[in-house]
Amino acid sequence: MNSSTPGASPVLTPGLTGHAEVRVTEALCAPAVGSGAIMVYATPSMVALMEAAAVACVEHRLAPGQASLGVQIEVSHTAGTPVGLAIYATATLVAVDGRKLTFEIEARDSKEKIGAARHTRVVVDAERFKARIASKSA
Repeated sequence: MNSSTPGASPVLTPGLTGHAEVRVTEALCAPAVGSGAIMVYATPSMVALMEAAAVACVEHRLAPGQASLGVQIEVSHTAGTPVGLAIYATATLVAVDGRKLTFEIEARDSKEKIGAARHTRVVVDAERFKARIASKSA
């Protein structure tokens, strides 16, 4: 984000990276999350890990009171991973356009690349967003 954007943080620049990892358990496999019958790491679990890598990339750099929200993800899951292996996701911030942040993300297990994504997040005022969500419950 450039410093001319209201509420923007000048430390969010393309090239930043974030990482997340998890060891595959039965709870993260397709049968447990409803995405298939074969006992392999589930696509929804991989998407969550990819988002965690994007959050790790930027969340600690946001201004006080700001948070980022995932709004879009285009993902491919190209290889299966059995229970017991670790999965590593790396997110790279590739574009900043005002409040919109775009990431390229790769996921790997110890043997090979298992997935890739292009992910968009937006920076929001956390309290204002929480108030909007709370009003839905009223």
